[in-house]
Amino acid sequence: MIALGPTLTNALIGRAPFIPNGLSEAVFKMMTATYRLVQVSKPHDLACLAAKTIAHRINLTLTQQERSQIILSGGATPIAAYRLLSQEHLPWDRVDVFLSDERWVSTDDIASNSFMLRRTLLTSGAPGSRAVFHSVPTTTLQSPDASAEAFAKLIAQACSDKPPAFHLVVLGLGEDGHTASLFPGTDALLVRNRWTTICCGKGLDRVTITEPVLSAAQQVVFLVSGVAKRQALQRLLDPAEPSERTPAKLVQPRNTILVLADKAAADELR
Repeated sequence: MIALGPTLTNALIGRAPFIPNGLSEAVFKMMTATYRLVQVSKPHDLACLAAKTIAHRINLTLTQQERSQIILSGGATPIAAYRLLSQEHLPWDRVDVFLSDERWVSTDDIASNSFMLRRTLLTSGAPGSRAVFHSVPTTTLQSPDASAEAFAKLIAQACSDKPPAFHLVVLGLGEDGHTASLFPGTDALLVRNRWTTICCGKGLDRVTITEPVLSAAQQVVFLVSGVAKRQALQRLLDPAEPSERTPAKLVQPRNTILVLADKAAADELR
């Protein structure tokens, strides 16, 4: 890897003083996508970089557009980043926030991504609480299918493009190579004509945004942390890896995909 230069640093986060020592960068070019891997030393550094990256992208969009529409991932990896992001003083009332996917559970269930987001980015009293959150309707409706249909309508109301083109999509990466709730071997991977679909993953019914919407984003960012994700990250960056085994590779935006990873996840990559 090569040392992170000032051009990328300024493009991502301005001249913020928190930039950790040892930040490094590598570019992986493939036939269908280009990945820019930025590696930091520790999970806290990853959270700081992720929060500043998201804030920068929101600010950049709002200099050109009236509203910024973003998709955020659930799971454990982004929790620290969302807590930091919640303290950023942005025009949050002009930001529409969607989740990449949601478990079909009550929104007050600890397994709910909405539950997590309301206690991090949207925590009461924080600047981020002013964001407009379009949560996935779940058990208030009769079935996961009904929830997926209702969520698709929310997306279409916010983004009129076909497929909807979000300004930023932040995704995680599972140990099995899934992203959002696009799990290996499921029918959700094949959906191209709808903006949302259902899937069963790890024993739970889920609602997920589909590949066409994720790939239409202006900027896609993956957050990857921990040694358990190392093999999945290697597969994501491998040009020969099939998307059937690593569904995260289905996400193919026109612009370079930014991968933010800590040393534990990315240490063996060159």
